[in-house]
Amino acid sequence: MLDVLLLWHLHQPYYVDPLTRTALMPWVRLHSVKGYMDMIEMSGRCPGVRLNFNFAPVLVQQLLELQRREVKDLWETWSRAPAAALGFAEKRGILENFFKINRATCVDPHPRYAQLLDLRGRQVTEPALIEAVARFTEQDFRDLQTWYNLAWCGFSVCRRYPELPRLKAKGRDFTEEEKNRVLDIHQEVIGSVLEFYRAAQDEGRVEITTTPFFHPIMPLVYDTDFAARCMPGRELPPRFTAPEDVRQQLLLAQELHQQVFGRKARGLWPSEGAVAPELAPLFAEAGIEYFCTDEEVLFRSLKLDPAHAARPPDRLALFQGWDFTVGGARVKGLFRERPLSDFLGFSAARNPARDAAAHLVTHLENIADAVRHPNGAVLIALDGENPWEAFADGGEKFLTVFYEALSASAKLRTRRLGDYFDAARDLPAARHLHTGSWINGDFDIWIGDREENRAWEWLGQTREFLQSAEAGLGADARRRAWREIYAAEGSDWFWWYGPDFQNDSDFLFDALFRKHLQNVYILAKTTVPQHLDVPIRQRGLPPTFTPPTRYINPQIDGGASGYFDWYGAGHLDMDMQQTAMFQSGRVSKAIYFGFNERSFFVRYEYANKAPAHIVLDFCKPAHRRLVLKRAPAAGGDYHAEIETSKDGATYHPTGATFIVRHKSRIECEVPLTVLGVPGDGAPMAFFIQILDQGIGIEQCPERGLIEFNGPSAEFGLRNWFV
Repeated sequence: MLDVLLLWHLHQPYYVDPLTRTALMPWVRLHSVKGYMDMIEMSGRCPGVRLNFNFAPVLVQQLLELQRREVKDLWETWSRAPAAALGFAEKRGILENFFKINRATCVDPHPRYAQLLDLRGRQVTEPALIEAVARFTEQDFRDLQTWYNLAWCGFSVCRRYPELPRLKAKGRDFTEEEKNRVLDIHQEVIGSVLEFYRAAQDEGRVEITTTPFFHPIMPLVYDTDFAARCMPGRELPPRFTAPEDVRQQLLLAQELHQQVFGRKARGLWPSEGAVAPELAPLFAEAGIEYFCTDEEVLFRSLKLDPAHAARPPDRLALFQGWDFTVGGARVKGLFRERPLSDFLGFSAARNPARDAAAHLVTHLENIADAVRHPNGAVLIALDGENPWEAFADGGEKFLTVFYEALSASAKLRTRRLGDYFDAARDLPAARHLHTGSWINGDFDIWIGDREENRAWEWLGQTREFLQSAEAGLGADARRRAWREIYAAEGSDWFWWYGPDFQNDSDFLFDALFRKHLQNVYILAKTTVPQHLDVPIRQRGLPPTFTPPTRYINPQIDGGASGYFDWYGAGHLDMDMQQTAMFQSGRVSKAIYFGFNERSFFVRYEYANKAPAHIVLDFCKPAHRRLVLKRAPAAGGDYHAEIETSKDGATYHPTGATFIVRHKSRIECEVPLTVLGVPGDGAPMAFFIQILDQGIGIEQCPERGLIEFNGPSAEFGLRNWFV
């Protein structure tokens, strides 16, 4: 029987400005009423399932501060303000921020909420926001204040508080009393959510592990030059080295963990799965018995170990715990199976719940059949809060079916980490541990780019200042100043610097990072260096795609084209699709699209291997699907067919086909008439699904649609050139 260890990672960076005691972003509160409560409530529905939750202490601290009303949530303040008394700045903040939720699952299904989004505009600039402030009535603002906080309420909270579904059904014309009742429920949930997790732990249903307190990249805080081990030749910042900070982050984590959950954590999810051999003694000092990270770290570690490097690579080595003796200390490790973890985090929501659960369980049972060693285990570890927005029901049906299927399987057994390691005997030994993270086995996301390096440099300068000034500080100021340094060491600030990840809150994350550094000088009662007022983040949020600008007439052959063949086409770059979660092993690389007076064209570029099943799903101007299926018996050519639907739900084959060619990329041409394009500039919208054996594994773009205006006489004239 194979042990299945599910590890749900719950974490938010420190959004609180300690000097003003204000949380500048609301994600601790909002994820509490959705993901955090939903996940622990689900753990009780299947009594036989055993789960593991990883709580970052910085999240726990913020929950406690909000619970005790020691800090105020800025967005809650905006929400509670009477709509009739809102000032311009509050109105602007509400209109800018109160649609920051998955629109497909949480906005568009609710007519009034979708109407308010259309009234504001789905894409906004600063001038458009100012204009929207004038368009919104008092009732519009009150309904938006209510809907934003109501839409975040997950299935468990809605079941616990029946008035929430009733308010959703009412839909509009909310009163101030109704609005404030939603926010009161948020506060009640924040006050109880940690108690639910502790009760589940004490009942033996779940294990709760920890991370270093403010979620720092421990190897880089220990010594940024460690990055050269996995990123040779990369330009790094001036050396930052603070092993004592790593020690404090671990000890502070255990202190809070024991306070809240009644015992110290035995296990650790190192922030971002980042490890190095020098950390093992610090783990032992903090009472950490075992850690979890990504499979890439294991395979690279084995390549470093003479006892294992000579053997051929064996993926089955992943499916068991390991006993590491490194850095003069001994610690056990378990490594996550990446493809299944990524499927659960990114693709499960794109499939029917039963199909997605069956896909996972079938693969797990296949692993069980293949594993022969006595301590067989598979770790599925991923974000426990962000995936659920993509599910229409918040993941309720999927999790129910998945947990039930795991409990019913004769080949699988869910376990807590501690139970697994307590029972394991004669784990394979390793004496080398790779220095790297759960993303590609390196630190590219957090260091090596100009913005990232500048953040490390300014962190180092501020820390050196504090070391020189702390002797003159009182005990409280000194403690608070060091807390600011520890907060600034968190991984999240560096995540949003550089080109890897971007969202519409980049500049706010930048401001929060610099605020933590500025507070060190303020607590020392000295002048804040002016450079800390200058944003590190220089890139704005780019569009997720560029629309067509000219008619195109490409040669459809599936091979390399001339420069002008696709000049003026729209473009979606999948490298710019990463958001708050990292997806490895992307299939898609880039998409080019455009039209002339007669045809619509698509050029699909893949990263490594052409997918076997592609669907171009058009929502506007009519519901059409262009289906591409690769036929191995036909030499790898694609069979193309067109499906149509009246309601966007049930599709039927039309018997029609279109041109598709594949050599080094996939190119298509389809008549505009087949797509129902009227030729009057009407909007067009589509997205692309990549499937594997009928299961959706990727969507382009990751969220939303590619939307643009179709061909028209004016388009042709406006974009005509010689």
